[in-house]
Amino acid sequence: MTIKELRRFKIKQRVRKDISGSVERPRLSVFRSNKQIYAQVIDDLSGKTLAAASSLGITEKAPKKAIAAKVGELIAQKSKEAGIEAVVFDRNGYLYHGRVKELADAARKSGLKF
Repeated sequence: MTIKELRRFKIKQRVRKDISGSVERPRLSVFRSNKQIYAQVIDDLSGKTLAAASSLGITEKAPKKAIAAKVGELIAQKSKEAGIEAVVFDRNGYLYHGRVKELADAARKSGLKF
């Protein structure tokens, strides 16, 4: 594990001890790699993913921030279809900046409440 990964892991553990998703208010977890970004709506009590979206299905060429915004809109749409209106946001140890912020803002704009 590199120093950067270890730092993110420590932040993730510190945040996750306080944040937990339930049936009424599941957890919106974000994972970003160098090329892709993924979002999942998770019920931690039953350990099930209720909705998921990623940039893997988006084929158009665009900047990474624009792609992240599209994933935010997708996850909001899929969670509304699943009957979810409000979530707890889990940035997964990443700074609330750049692609993570774009995804969150687009999900909020599409009607998901956090």
